[in-house]
Amino acid sequence: MYENLDELREEVLGCQNCGLAATRRNVVFGVGAPGAKILLIGEGPGENEDKQGEPFVGRSGQLLDKMLEYAGLSRKKNIYIANMVKCRPPQNRDPAPEEIAACMGWLRNQTAILRPAIIICIGRIAAVSLIQKDFKVTKQHGQFIEKNGTLMMGTFHPAALLRNPVNKPAAMEDLLGVAKKAQELGLPL
Repeated sequence: MYENLDELREEVLGCQNCGLAATRRNVVFGVGAPGAKILLIGEGPGENEDKQGEPFVGRSGQLLDKMLEYAGLSRKKNIYIANMVKCRPPQNRDPAPEEIAACMGWLRNQTAILRPAIIICIGRIAAVSLIQKDFKVTKQHGQFIEKNGTLMMGTFHPAALLRNPVNKPAAMEDLLGVAKKAQELGLPL
């Protein structure tokens, strides 16, 4: 077990646990407020994230940041953002189950260090990996499920919202629901 995120990050930077390490530019460890009690988990880095070494920095990240801001949330003050896998799958394909399995220990360690009260799974890959194997984002988004003392919710991935903007209002309601739940729990916002 690692004591802090910096110590864990140093280990992750040298990871060779799966084939994604061979094609990455940067390990995309995570970013946000170290004391955050809300953890957002996406599926994996895209091209922009691989270039910059930070999650959600492309067009979908810009949309996510705007939506978070509207809900009173921010990666700078009260959110931490990570991914299921820390390296970009080629051509932005979905991470393979064995790649997710190879990275799961890193994510578990991040979660153990952060001790979030709320975990938001961004998109199908994160939701089926962490909440429920048959999770349907379109039907179950915005619903809180308690697992091991942590509230979890799945919502739409911002890249999916860019492709299908009709779901933006529902995704915004989900994030407003997270902010409301955080207030109810007395979490710092």
